[in-house]
Amino acid sequence: MIQNPQRYTITAALPYTNGPIHIGHLAGVYVPSDIYARYLRLQGKDVAFMCGSDEHGVAISMKAKKEGISPQEVIDKYDGIIRKSFLDFGISFDNYSRTSAKIHHDTASEFFKKLYDNNDFIEEVTEQLYDAKANQFLADRFVVGTCPKCDNPEAYGDQCENCGSTLNATDLINPKSTITGEIPILKSTKHWFLPLDRYQDFLKEWILVGHAKDWKTNVLGQVKSWLDDGLKPRAVTRDLDWGIDVPVAGAEGKKLYVWFDAPIGYISATKEWAAREGKNWEDYWKKDDTKLVHFIGKDNIVFHCIIFPAMLKAEGSYILPDNVPANEFLNLEGNKLSTSKNWAVWLHEYLEDFPNQQDSLRYALTANAPETKDNDFTWKDFQARNNNELAAIFGNFINRVVVLTNKYYDGIVPNPNEFNEVDERTLAELKAYPAVISSSIERYRFREAQGELMNVARLGNKYLADEEPWKMIKTDSERVKTQMYVALQIAAALQILCEPFLPFTSAKLSKILNLNITSSAVEMTWETVSETSDLLKTGHKIGEAEILFPQIEDTEIQKQIDKLEATKTANKEEIASSLAMTEPQKDLIQFEDFAKMDIRTGTILEAEKMPKANKLLVLKIDTGIDIRTIVSGIAEHFSPEEIIGKSVTVLVNLAPRNLRGVDSQGMILMTNLPDGKLVFVNPDVDGVDNGETIS
Repeated sequence: MIQNPQRYTITAALPYTNGPIHIGHLAGVYVPSDIYARYLRLQGKDVAFMCGSDEHGVAISMKAKKEGISPQEVIDKYDGIIRKSFLDFGISFDNYSRTSAKIHHDTASEFFKKLYDNNDFIEEVTEQLYDAKANQFLADRFVVGTCPKCDNPEAYGDQCENCGSTLNATDLINPKSTITGEIPILKSTKHWFLPLDRYQDFLKEWILVGHAKDWKTNVLGQVKSWLDDGLKPRAVTRDLDWGIDVPVAGAEGKKLYVWFDAPIGYISATKEWAAREGKNWEDYWKKDDTKLVHFIGKDNIVFHCIIFPAMLKAEGSYILPDNVPANEFLNLEGNKLSTSKNWAVWLHEYLEDFPNQQDSLRYALTANAPETKDNDFTWKDFQARNNNELAAIFGNFINRVVVLTNKYYDGIVPNPNEFNEVDERTLAELKAYPAVISSSIERYRFREAQGELMNVARLGNKYLADEEPWKMIKTDSERVKTQMYVALQIAAALQILCEPFLPFTSAKLSKILNLNITSSAVEMTWETVSETSDLLKTGHKIGEAEILFPQIEDTEIQKQIDKLEATKTANKEEIASSLAMTEPQKDLIQFEDFAKMDIRTGTILEAEKMPKANKLLVLKIDTGIDIRTIVSGIAEHFSPEEIIGKSVTVLVNLAPRNLRGVDSQGMILMTNLPDGKLVFVNPDVDGVDNGETIS
């Protein structure tokens, strides 16, 4: 761990601009990183909090194809939505950039070129999955298949979302192209690889030994698993049509792999910010007295703890992360969050239903943060957190203090009399809380830190409940001045201490206590709370009370639950509809029945339309045993020109049948896609000769 850093570089995982932000993103990455950055700023630290839209890679291309628009239109649309969500929820980035920006393209290209010039890459010709129908190589997210580790049939070519394993597309069992549904073939292509195996010993020593005591166990466990398996070279380029061009000769048509260019986005975002603010960006990435912290979800651990550090180490001039406090996943009402199934709470929709209640969600997500294991968000728990904690404890204390001060002293902070033992003990306990909360934050235990913040409000409630100034005012009004003075100091402390966790509440409380428009209060920092008991000076006038946390009613929660139930029902209906479209199994046959069929591979040599027949094509097919004529009802799906040379599968011993005067000597095997489009059934590899039997 870096002791007494001079500056902090904080990064939050770059969100893909292929969809909006949901609560899983907020809980896993953006609220924790924002708490940390806000806390450091309150201590007067030099902070660069960086993020930006991840706008390259297959996810963007997939979204563009699905929506029928260009990749640029996709990234522009979702970059705007994401930016607004972060702004609405008070995520206080110092810079939010875009990987489509010129400064990023230049930075990533220069980074690649330096490693290339230093011979840090391996150049290899390898076999990659290729969709012959789409006439393109398949990037990892364009391939789905069965995971070789957990048998999940819907694993992607780069990762299985069921077991979390990182994969290569060629690892998948029964791979299929998501573009056309075709079974891909292997085809040779040249790429550049980062030889991670060269950094095996360095990474083991740096992380598993050097950070054994200060990194999270879930992070260390995943890193150890990768290192134990033995690191292997990993491609840094891909055959894609969207991304950053590989800046070397002989790489035409190839792009930087998104996992290589995306983390460099932290650096380019810092460059962009530093140029705007008149700072030196290199101080935040290349000086040993800078503390670098990456906030990510567990699916990004390998990239930020193994691959990006190996890149930085290879480049040679950059610092390495001091910590990578990755969180686990947040579930929703007992089920995994799923954007494709709309099983999520979208931030922009949340604010439509709960306007001006950002802090209620930030609080609930932090209180239930998946810091060491997957956790579950439920609407009932959210309601309870708001009503029974924020409103009943925090809001109740502030309301009582402000109402009583206005009632007894016209909003003027009273001059206290002599402090008794209870007063002294309460103020001493208040002064201790900043250090307690700091200890938790600096160990990345934000749930624990927020719990200690609420203990400050509990301290205030207990003090008022024990002292009962509303009763004391009738018998000893001078004593009440001291009681209210102490309570007001706790309220002022809450304003500063809650700012990292509840920034909107802190701003409201600042207004209520008139901290922004008068000089009769101490200019407060984090340390001020522990250094003085005079946060609100005698004579300072506070404002009127307002409700900080409105009660959330059962009807509002039921509306959200009903919305999720509707989503669940819609998903079931979609599955049922899909099943209904699948033809049922035919009657059972014996093996002898199947053995009678002679099915062989062939090639279409000629094709022409049947005169006066819209659906029929007359084909000449090389079956390996002869060249024969077959009439096929595929004219509405294929033109004669596009199927000449096509490999096909033919039932050759079907009895001939005369169709419009032409003897058809067999049948081509076809299947239907869900949209009704016909697809040829044929071998999934090249080099199968005509006439090969299928059994």
